[in-house]
Amino acid sequence: TCTSNMANEEEVRLQQLMDSEIPSSRQALKDSHKNLSELAGYCETNYVECADKGAALEETKKYAIQSLASVAYQINTLATGVMQMLEIQTEQLRRMESDLNHLNQVDVWQTFTCDVESQ
Repeated sequence: TCTSNMANEEEVRLQQLMDSEIPSSRQALKDSHKNLSELAGYCETNYVECADKGAALEETKKYAIQSLASVAYQINTLATGVMQMLEIQTEQLRRMESDLNHLNQVDVWQTFTCDVESQ
């Protein structure tokens, strides 16, 4: 039952990742792309129209640093979710392989005992 509970917990976690966490992380990156495009437009317009080019450049640098940090965090969140999903699926495949090997051993044993009994 311990293995069964673990498998159930993995299945629940896998569903959370696939149904919610990974899609929301992807959406956050898509939203960032749109927001960064708008921010780039603002910074360009601000630089062109601003009398103090140095201040406009410093503001652009500040936004760039914040944006890069935010995107890096979002990529890390998405990558972590995908890695967790792959680890769970790998474990599920290992269990299936083990079950298939066990069934194959049972089949071989049954074939052997049938051959022995028929002799």
